[in-house]
Order: sequence, then structure tokens, then C-alpha cells
Amino acid sequence: MKRFHFPHRLKNLLLVLAGNAVYALAVNMFVLPCGLITGGTTGLALAAQHYLGLPVADFVLISNVVMFVLGAAIMGKWFAFNTALSTFCYPLLLKAFAYIPGIGSLTRDPLLATIFAGVMIGGAIGLVIGAGASSGGMDIPPILLNKFFGLPISGVMYVLDFVILIGQMSFAEKDQILYGVLLVLLYTLVLEKVVLMGHSKIQVNILSEKNEEIRKIILNVLDRGCTVLHAQTGYTHAERDMLMTIVTNRELAKLNHLVLEADPQAFMFINSVNEVHGRGFTLRKIYK
Repeated sequence: MKRFHFPHRLKNLLLVLAGNAVYALAVNMFVLPCGLITGGTTGLALAAQHYLGLPVADFVLISNVVMFVLGAAIMGKWFAFNTALSTFCYPLLLKAFAYIPGIGSLTRDPLLATIFAGVMIGGAIGLVIGAGASSGGMDIPPILLNKFFGLPISGVMYVLDFVILIGQMSFAEKDQILYGVLLVLLYTLVLEKVVLMGHSKIQVNILSEKNEEIRKIILNVLDRGCTVLHAQTGYTHAERDMLMTIVTNRELAKLNHLVLEADPQAFMFINSVNEVHGRGFTLRKIYK
């Protein structure tokens, strides 16, 4: 069992480190040099810097430690271990990257900075959350609310980030506020896509006069599983069998071609599935 878990956990640790490095780079390259306001712990740190004169990296470290203790007490040891990396690595990297010569001179265009910061921050948080950890700070409350109440992480992050943005509006210019709203919207959208990346699949439902032929195509040509569902048509009340299968995005075009080749009159409807667990996906296939 240990042999199975070690590569998976090592991969997650590397993803956590990479996510925090990208996050720290985004803040140093675009957020701070262009005077952007943002959500999350970094947004709180910008407000603390303005009102209290506290350095951004120091405030982030203090906030992350507090949230880390809360998350560790509720989510368990493995979550705590992964999140500990973010708790200390992000503020340290944030401070270390600031000493790189010219790191903040890439652009002074606030729109470009907003776009690139949004993509990088969203991708960074997505990598960390996808690894089963948190980037620390204000990312932990959405994860806890998702665990206990099923609230979507991205939706809760929207609300918290906009509350934090409101707290910065008293000292920010109008343009800064608008760019801040755009930044939060952008990185939350990117976060959602990155978290689902590699997990989403396609569900295909097929009604055909040649169900048996299509079933064999799915099993033998695509090497995918298939479920036969008993259905009744709404107009004629005819009893029919419907085939349901789960395929990857790349396999969808091939399946569509094979089905229509077998039966040009086949009726198909396709749904996106966020995540799939089981044989052929998260578990090894077993051939009989």
C-alpha cells in the first residue's frame, strides 16, 4: 500500500510547490508593480500595508499560520501537511522573488497585468487545490465550507474575494477597483477549469435500432464499458434499450463516427461529466 501512495503523494507535493511558486511570481511580476488590488490573503495584506504599514509578505505569513491551524484541526493530517508547504513557502517565495532584478518591470499596462496575473493566480490555486491542499490563507474557508455544506469552492471564493475588494475600495482609484474586479473574476474562472482539468469526461447516451452492434463497437473497438438502460419512448410508448457510456474528450469524435457509421439514424445526446471514479478511469481495467 505504501508503494502505491508514495508516487501519488510526491506528485501532489510537487504540484503544491509549483502552484505557490507561480502564485508568488504573479504577485511580484504584475500585482505589486502595477498597483493592482485583489482578493484572498494577498488582498488583505495590501489593505494591511496601506492602513498599518505592515509588509505584504509578513502579513501573509501571519494570516496563513492562523488559517493553517484552523484547516489542520478540521481537515486532518494529510491536508495539514500539504497546506503547511503553502503556509510557509508562499510568503517566503514572495519575499525571495522580490529580489530578482527586473522582476516587476515586465509591463506597466494594468490591463495586461490583470490578465496575466489572473491566469497565473487561477492556475496556481487550481494546482494546489487539485493536489488536495490549499495555498493557505483565505483559500481554506471555501474548502471547509465545501466539505461540510457542499458549497462550490469557486462560488465561495467569489463572495470572500469581493468582500476583501470592498475593504480596499477606500484607498484605491476607480480604475484599480475595476481591474481588481476583473482580476478576481478571471482567476476564479481559471481556477475552476484547472481543478477539473484531466478529470472531466463525456457521457454519451445512444438510442438505436442497432444497439447490439453499437454495444460491441464500444466494448471491442473503443475498449470502454457500456451500460444498457431500459427506456420507453414518450410518443409511441415503445420499449427500447438505451446505451450509456463514458469516454474521454479525444474518444468522443471516434465514437460519434463509429455510431453513425453503424446506424446513421441513431439518436445521441451528450453530457459533460466533471469527474469519474472506477474501472477504466481511476482504477485499472479488468479483462475477463
